[in-house]
Amino acid sequence: MNELFSSIFSVNFGYAILRVMTPLLFPAMGIAVSTMAGSQNIAMEGAMLIAAFFGVIVGAFSGSLWLALLAGIAAAVLLCMILGYFHLKLKADIFLSAVALNMFSSGITVFLLFMITGDKGSTSSLPSPVFPSIDIPLVEKIPVIGDIISGHNILTYVALVSVFLFYLLMFKTPLGLRIRAVGQNPDAAESVGINVNRTKMYALMLSGLFAALGGLYLSMGYVSWFSKDMTAGRGFIAIAAATLGGMMPLGTMISSLFFALVSAVAIYIASLNIPSELIQLIPYLITVVALAVFSGRALKGRREKIAAEDAGGTESVQEKNNTGDN
Repeated sequence: MNELFSSIFSVNFGYAILRVMTPLLFPAMGIAVSTMAGSQNIAMEGAMLIAAFFGVIVGAFSGSLWLALLAGIAAAVLLCMILGYFHLKLKADIFLSAVALNMFSSGITVFLLFMITGDKGSTSSLPSPVFPSIDIPLVEKIPVIGDIISGHNILTYVALVSVFLFYLLMFKTPLGLRIRAVGQNPDAAESVGINVNRTKMYALMLSGLFAALGGLYLSMGYVSWFSKDMTAGRGFIAIAAATLGGMMPLGTMISSLFFALVSAVAIYIASLNIPSELIQLIPYLITVVALAVFSGRALKGRREKIAAEDAGGTESVQEKNNTGDN
């Protein structure tokens, strides 16, 4: 047990948190973008998976990291565009459509994996390029902090920068204004000339871009191969992270760090004599508990607001009655 605590309160543990956070923060930002447009994209799991697969396959056969990046992004964005077509054009329920696409992504990647490599488990037999790790000048020389922050995969730093870019996009650009307007009141947005469906499609495509970066990190940064269902529920945990963060940039990052912390702890306690199934359950159990607490507080807040409005309405009626009596 002492070894466990010494491991948790170590530099390596802090490094692991940022490493684990990366594939959560990317899809969480994607969820936030689509939710702000009023079309929550819960197909992030499938988008990450399909991006991870095509990134590795294209990278292995072309030897180009840039082609792998473009292939992964194109695959995830296309999947989200299909979701948008089902939802916006065919008027299908977005949640049912997303569930179907998640299942499709899981199946098609295994099928193509077997067709290409003859293996249903992983692409470990294919030499695929990976995204490089970089050391931050000056920061790497700072004791403790340098060991935690420096030396990560380049996509980890892209994820951190994306928090700021997300803020700029949503709150400082015309597109962000349209996305928020459509999400808050689509009828009012349409009345001032905003194409609601087009704006929602843009938001879904942006969510696909974020999902792609998260998936590519898993297969070409976290490890160097693709394996069956390697996203392991991260797309769903990202939904919880974005929800707890209020769909705001900083809040979403903090929530992602929290879930990364929980996941890192689960990894470190694997050394104890505890069933592996229980250890794997910890991140998802914490996700459910966090969402339950958040939902309970939100429900309490709505009840208090309704009670305050009812009380205000009652006082207004009494004032009118008193005025009439006078």
